Amino acid sequence: MPVTDRITLQKKYQKLQEILRSLGSVAVAFSGGVDSTFLLKAAQETLGDKAIAITACPCSFTERELKETEDFCRENNIPQEVCRINEFEIPGFRQNPPDRCYICKKGIFTKLWEAAKEKNINMIVEGSNMDDLGDYRPGRRAIVELGVRSPLQEAGLYKDEIRELSKDMNLPTWNKPSFACLASRFVYGETITEEKLRMVDQAEQFLMELGFHQFRVRIHGTMARIEVPSEDILKIADNEAREKITEKFRSLGFSYVTLDLQGFRSGSMNEVLGK
Repeated sequence: MPVTDRITLQKKYQKLQEILRSLGSVAVAFSGGVDSTFLLKAAQETLGDKAIAITACPCSFTERELKETEDFCRENNIPQEVCRINEFEIPGFRQNPPDRCYICKKGIFTKLWEAAKEKNINMIVEGSNMDDLGDYRPGRRAIVELGVRSPLQEAGLYKDEIRELSKDMNLPTWNKPSFACLASRFVYGETITEEKLRMVDQAEQFLMELGFHQFRVRIHGTMARIEVPSEDILKIADNEAREKITEKFRSLGFSYVTLDLQGFRSGSMNEVLGK
């Protein structure tokens, strides 16, 4: 959606602050992405030391991402609680059914609530925005069941608006590419293993080192399906890049390396649901 006019944008931010103020104290579920970073900074500006960051660190959350959250909190003097969670201990997660996100978020946010209550925090808030209402997101059900609030949605904020406000606030994430947990790279029904999570993580880290910014490495058995924006398809198919990627991915354990001609799109694993 196009960015709204400045007056409307500021009104939405004021509404967000009113929502946060009404909660008294909050623990922001902080992953270091565009939305949760903006929400955390808005909470700090609104509530001061009554806002903390709470970061779930499951196996599908990379050490690189964890370090980014820790650096941001340290630089902005925001208290942070890190909850190490092994999602493989959550019944049903490993089997990867279509409602895996519900299963995983129910287990993770249950743990986050325990940590928040120990800090005498009134509410956990998370960074879903209005754009998230348009896709298959079973994890949303867990959020609602556990009484977690989604202030960005309540304030009517869309992704492009959050990026614009983040830019105004000089947040380093204003133009950060969107990423999701590594478990979302698996086709539904395929068993998620620690080894394959590492394969995907290292494969995506390699693409980042080659200079690609927005991408996904989807895993189908031992086949990698790479998604990049349409404008990067010729770049990644270039002989030199293609040979480097193929060699690296095979060294990680992939038997086949493919390029998705439809290009990058969030939630592509959901496209086959109901078919």
